[in-house]
Amino acid sequence: MRSRMMLFSLMLITILMLVACNEDETESKDARESTTNDEKETVSIMLDWYPNAVHSYLYVAQEKGYFEEENIVVTFQFPANPTDPLTLAASGKVTMGLYYQPDVIMAKANEDIPIKAVAAVVREPLNHVVYREDNPIHSPKELVDKKVGYPGIPINEALVKTIVEHDGGNYDELEMINVEFELGSSLISEQVDAVSGMFVNHEVPLLRSQGYEVDYINPVDYGVPSYYEVVAVTSDETWENNQETIKAFWRAARKGFDDMIDNPEEALDILLSNQDEANFPLDKEVETESMNILLPKMKSEAGFANQEKESWEVTAKWLKEYGLIDEVPNIDDLIISIEP
Repeated sequence: MRSRMMLFSLMLITILMLVACNEDETESKDARESTTNDEKETVSIMLDWYPNAVHSYLYVAQEKGYFEEENIVVTFQFPANPTDPLTLAASGKVTMGLYYQPDVIMAKANEDIPIKAVAAVVREPLNHVVYREDNPIHSPKELVDKKVGYPGIPINEALVKTIVEHDGGNYDELEMINVEFELGSSLISEQVDAVSGMFVNHEVPLLRSQGYEVDYINPVDYGVPSYYEVVAVTSDETWENNQETIKAFWRAARKGFDDMIDNPEEALDILLSNQDEANFPLDKEVETESMNILLPKMKSEAGFANQEKESWEVTAKWLKEYGLIDEVPNIDDLIISIEP
């Protein structure tokens, strides 16, 4: 818990510094909102990582001119640090950032960071408990007396505790080991019996493509709420001054997602042509499997990117139950519903 609080304290300091710098900018957001139809608004969005399958809809929308049709110019940025999408969005340095619902709730509840969630991109957890098939774990209670690696982030402890206790096991009888971000190597080298913090849409297909036989437990099957893995956030001020531009962005993004559904192979080709080969080269086979995993988790009967208040409430209550927040924040103040 101390490491989580230190992380958010550093995050808050960063945001305050960025906000102070932002006040020196001479161009007002109100002026940008009043531009004529012949002038295009600029939207900057920071991805949660380098381009991969989960971002395909954005590159499809860019490639097919859907953003241009909405009279906006979109620039994609990549984080230098894991918290950048949240901190830079909250400070107004980028229009929006892609981040993780539980962490957004914790930022709001613990530090009152001035953010709003405007879209739900991935509607189910991607963080699964992964194990080697030669050392199978048939249910969470079998983790008792075993070693579970995790990246030192408290939410993974809460996730493992939830599924073990839900399955009738004693969480205190397993060993959680902080392996930092060496999740795959610690699992394959048998330093640990299982890992929490590995994403089922990327690390699992990657390990399988390298010849390692792994399987996983979906935490939603054992008491963890089906939280939104990836959401888009903006600052309170950015939303106030740029509502129409943000709405236009998501209208275009929905068209990109519809095309991604209708023709995933074309969407994948567009993604691959926009990959960052220097920092995060993509494997077509891995990204194909990733897209197959992601698409059902991104669909919504109410329309792509739609948010449901209940998801935020249930997730916040779970975080409070496991001591990651003290109080549930005002959800109505935290989320924005953008109609399809």
